[in-house]
Amino acid sequence: MCTDCGCSIRGTEHEHSHEHDHSHEHQKAHEHLHHNPQLNDAKTVSVIQKILDKNDHEADHNRVHLEKAGVLGINLMSSPGSGKTTLLEYLADVAPFKFGVVEGDLETNRDADRLKAKGIPAMQIQTGSACHLDAFMVHKGLHDMPLEELDVCFVENVGNLVCPASYDVGTHLNIVLVSVPEGEDKIAKYPVMFRQADLVLITKTDLLPHFKYDIEAEKREARRIKPNVDILEVNINDIGSVKAVAEWIEFKRKMR
Repeated sequence: MCTDCGCSIRGTEHEHSHEHDHSHEHQKAHEHLHHNPQLNDAKTVSVIQKILDKNDHEADHNRVHLEKAGVLGINLMSSPGSGKTTLLEYLADVAPFKFGVVEGDLETNRDADRLKAKGIPAMQIQTGSACHLDAFMVHKGLHDMPLEELDVCFVENVGNLVCPASYDVGTHLNIVLVSVPEGEDKIAKYPVMFRQADLVLITKTDLLPHFKYDIEAEKREARRIKPNVDILEVNINDIGSVKAVAEWIEFKRKMR
């Protein structure tokens, strides 16, 4: 909900009567406003809380929908170009589970088309000016997915390390990618995002010789923000590193 990035105030058209604990929404609104000080007034906080409340209600509905189908939902988040779509393409060759993707981008169907070319069921959501997916968008995408044929459904969120962290889209796990070429300050600069992570993937590690990047320091930073978070290094030229991601997901799926 960033007035300076075109997202603005969304979701007010969705009216659902329900009871909900507002403490969680207040914390998320506080975190959002921490990154958007120009929005920090009582009226805006109230509007944001209401929107997040409605979003969370729909997210709970999405989780129930996935659970009834026996599908594990995973939210993939990162900045643009970190390798989310490429990772999914390579997972298609090694994953012991069947998966589909609800794909979010501002414009074009390019990523969904790439996934479909690999035989992966994919539903593209074009957000226009919105810099994140919300639970209502994902809800629409889920109804176009063949969930009865899947074990896992990924939500590939819009490339952005800010707003997606504030919106529960109804998945069970969050995977956050950060790539070596982005530099070694992204985890420290965007702690709200990495605090949401169940798994952090440091991608494009084959490029380490070409960048000043202290990967062990980045791992320590991630664990400072979220102790005991799982971290894997990924290099698509090393298929074993992709298999390790697939094995982590399969372990989580079987533990449910």
